[in-house]
Amino acid sequence: MANVVVVGSQWGDEGKGKIVDWLSERADVVVRFQGGHNAGHTLVIDGVVYKLSLLPSGIVRQGKHSVIGNGVVVDPWALLEEIERIREQGVVVTPETLKIAENVTLILPLHAAVDRARELARGDAKIGTTGRGIGPAYEDKVGRRAVRLCDLADETTVRERVDALLLHHNALLRGLGQPEASGEGLVTALLEIAPRILPFAERVWNVLDQADRRGQRILFEGAQGAMLDVDHGTYPFVTSSNTVAGQAAAGSGIGPKAMDYVLGITKAYTTRVGAGPFPTELDDEIGQRLGERGHEFGTVTGRRRRCGWFDAVMVRQAAKTGGIDGIALTKLDVLDGIETLKVCTGYRVDGKVLDHLPALSASQSKVEPVYEDLEGWSDSTQGARSWAELPATAVKYIRRLEELIEVPVALLSTSPEREDTILVRDPFEG
Repeated sequence: MANVVVVGSQWGDEGKGKIVDWLSERADVVVRFQGGHNAGHTLVIDGVVYKLSLLPSGIVRQGKHSVIGNGVVVDPWALLEEIERIREQGVVVTPETLKIAENVTLILPLHAAVDRARELARGDAKIGTTGRGIGPAYEDKVGRRAVRLCDLADETTVRERVDALLLHHNALLRGLGQPEASGEGLVTALLEIAPRILPFAERVWNVLDQADRRGQRILFEGAQGAMLDVDHGTYPFVTSSNTVAGQAAAGSGIGPKAMDYVLGITKAYTTRVGAGPFPTELDDEIGQRLGERGHEFGTVTGRRRRCGWFDAVMVRQAAKTGGIDGIALTKLDVLDGIETLKVCTGYRVDGKVLDHLPALSASQSKVEPVYEDLEGWSDSTQGARSWAELPATAVKYIRRLEELIEVPVALLSTSPEREDTILVRDPFEG
């Protein structure tokens, strides 16, 4: 059986929650491999709504093993709060059901303070971070001064790591006119939480290797989307990690040969949260309609998402940089009743039409979308569970998207209900 990597092919918020939930029922192990608690997803199981940020989707299903890989940055306090929140909903998380990579980088309170202070100092040039400390934590990881989960087992190591952190961050906080962090306060907080979080620590690379050898199905669950990738996205308006499928290997400690199928979650239109370029954004009644019908608000932040037409240039590029084998097309029903649909097929920059997103930020800000008009449909697609139930023009729309992005549709979602899904190809069958 195949192992599957699930990634977003746009700017995140593509509806991964439902699709990952749909797939997690078929998986044995579910792995988070990047990001932090800045990206959330909503699962609805037997009428119960679960809102997860750090925990893998498999955690709410009995008999599944959940793994947080080394590519994630973990706020231990936020994680324990999330565990307690779903415990109140009847889901008990134990070290047997959740494994966290022992070498995972921790997010500390000072990271959030630095994150917010820097964003405040940027003024109108804000990047649009969530202020949860994800970026500064990744910076410390790369700067080789991070506190890792395994460090909590040794007080001397904790003190050494905290001293190294404060040498850097307190100078930064002083420069930003903010209060400095207390070293002793950080050490005390970390030593207090250590007994609660250390039992989850594990050699995740070994856990996954053994699962793969046993032939278990592994689902690798990404956060955010391809256009928020720190290398391949709309830099600098990106997240602080790689979000493409290649990160699934590095971020979980298993070789790339274990990745058999990459599924790109793709919304039938486009949304984005926060600042940054958005070529197909709509500031009109249709954009407002998409936001209202699609309930476009962030799971974690509650921020309103910007809405626009489907951008085939962006998704095609995401498919190539991410090695996407098939897409799960979501929220098709939100387009019901729109007479004419537009799809972006190219970018015009300084009089030239491009078939890709330029890397230069100045060029990205100049992009003008080149549109192709497609006929809409008046009949409802909501709840359709077979191609025969879809309006002919809706099928034509889907087929045209496949041509433009050069990737086939593997799954089609027609409502938030998990059973309202048309399966074209089972990713777990490879």
